[in-house]
Amino acid sequence: MPSSITQIHKRHAYGKDAHTYYPVLIVGAGESGVAMGCRLKEVLGTDQFRIFERQSGIGGTWWINRYPGIACDVPATFYSFSFALKKDWSTLHPPGPEIAQYLADVCERYQIVDKIQLNTDVKELRWIGDDEEWEVTLSHLVPGTGDLTQHERDRIAAQDGHQKIYVNTEIVRAKVVVSGVGGLVEPNTWPKDIPGIEHFEGDIMHTARWNNQIDLKDKNVIMIGSGCSAAQVVPELAKPEANVRSITQLMRTPPWVEPDTISPEYLPVYEKWSPRLVTNLPGLALFMRCVVFLIMEKNFQDMFTDTAWSRRARPQLEKKFLDHMRQIAPEKYYEILTPNYSLGCKRRVIGGTWYRSLNAPNVELTTQPLTRVNAKSVTLGTGRHYPPHKSEDAVEVREIPADVIIMANGFETNQWLHPLKVIGREGKDLEEVWAERGGAQAYQGIAMDSFPNFFIIFGPNTATGHTSVIFATENAVNYSLNFIKPILDGQVSSYEVKEDAEREWTQQVQDALQKSVFRRGACSSWYITADGWNSTTYPFTQVHYWLRCKFPVWRHWTAKLTRKGRILRGVRMTLHGALIFGLITTIGFLRKNPQQKAQLEQSLLAGKEWLASAVSQLKR
Repeated sequence: MPSSITQIHKRHAYGKDAHTYYPVLIVGAGESGVAMGCRLKEVLGTDQFRIFERQSGIGGTWWINRYPGIACDVPATFYSFSFALKKDWSTLHPPGPEIAQYLADVCERYQIVDKIQLNTDVKELRWIGDDEEWEVTLSHLVPGTGDLTQHERDRIAAQDGHQKIYVNTEIVRAKVVVSGVGGLVEPNTWPKDIPGIEHFEGDIMHTARWNNQIDLKDKNVIMIGSGCSAAQVVPELAKPEANVRSITQLMRTPPWVEPDTISPEYLPVYEKWSPRLVTNLPGLALFMRCVVFLIMEKNFQDMFTDTAWSRRARPQLEKKFLDHMRQIAPEKYYEILTPNYSLGCKRRVIGGTWYRSLNAPNVELTTQPLTRVNAKSVTLGTGRHYPPHKSEDAVEVREIPADVIIMANGFETNQWLHPLKVIGREGKDLEEVWAERGGAQAYQGIAMDSFPNFFIIFGPNTATGHTSVIFATENAVNYSLNFIKPILDGQVSSYEVKEDAEREWTQQVQDALQKSVFRRGACSSWYITADGWNSTTYPFTQVHYWLRCKFPVWRHWTAKLTRKGRILRGVRMTLHGALIFGLITTIGFLRKNPQQKAQLEQSLLAGKEWLASAVSQLKR
């Protein structure tokens, strides 16, 4: 019967503590979890892992977000894994369903579909020090309920009974746990300072939990928010074929909107020829990827840093963005569409589609504050959120008809891993550790001291704001494999980052962020908590992150070696010393006996083969 740490197996089959053991357990089947699963097979040659996914499908954020117009805001060329390039994207910014299908296709290609268990919520991770394993609590969900938010599941369980959400609970064990939870998981709830929502007779939904059963035809729609999601939804609802009676979009502050990379009149040409050329011309896909990457790295220097270069470049870009706005947006909105903060401080909107939709006769954009929800309407109060210097303008109170309210008010972005509970060494709760240290953090966004054999993909301070998250994900995955491999090989029982290394890294990141546009851009964004802590963005270039992940600083980690690991380390040290001694001796010998060189070469070759065979035997 299997009992190795490298094999999935059942323990204590007839006992009350019966459980399944997994060498590697992955939380989440979004792009991070999929990347880790594929690389475990490709790089380490193992399929002894399990991916647990709360939702009912593969794809993470691309599975659950189904609102009209959802699309990637990064050029498609740079939005696929380097180990599974997709060359035939349908357009420059592919729609969500195409990306979800791509991730499913990658799972099929690497034959990991059967390694993914859907409708299973990972509730708690607890480090068992005596066994040097993670005890994992799983909640098996009623199929489909994992697609609801945590708040919705809690409400249904409280009102209709636990059995309406949860089927049963299971305890499993894992040697290594990888979190692929992601950052955009739990949508923000209804703002507590706006009364009357309980009296509303219409439908309410968040863009992240779009309900296709709600009919919007001939309805008065209220859109709350003006970020990336809202900027994709409004143009779709404004189309004549959508037949929406009215769209009133409520905005606090305007986003910076980047001009179209390819103008609408030339986009069909791109869509026709790009897939053909990239698919059939060898090397073109890689070349285009590199070009896009370099452009985005330059954008980082222009928009996000606070250097002499960026102080010259940013005003030029801001002028370009504003000129673009004045070319296509209605003149009556020029004032409220002109940001009063630096470009890059908030996440920018890509493309001018939203601006164009504001010309539709059934669309109104306003910065009047929402003050109350009524049975069939909403009340907009006096004053304006924006511009700030006109907040006291004598704007009349208005009551707007409302049949449907759509919230595009973002996510709980600063509650990392929430609602997953992680308990490390000595009973330390990860959320409590983060609270004590000022906010969510992790060494290189990947590891925390006191939490051995636990790796976070797309963790704190790894979001870029300017480039493809897939690139950062791959770097984190490849970095983590450096530590997972020795564990699965049986040479190391646990890896843990040192506390001083984690604290030093976090201080370095936070200091750099204080000097970036994220802090100096004079805006309020979801990147930063109310306490001023930024646990979201990465303050350096992606070249910097690639180098950090490519070359681990091993002295920052504590490795607890197994008996096999200690023997191998002793052998390596002995061989290293013998090699140095042998080289010195050989050089001296050859100087005195140059005629023996050919015979010595043969002896060294034979010795090399013998040593290789001996090391191979030790590793078995």
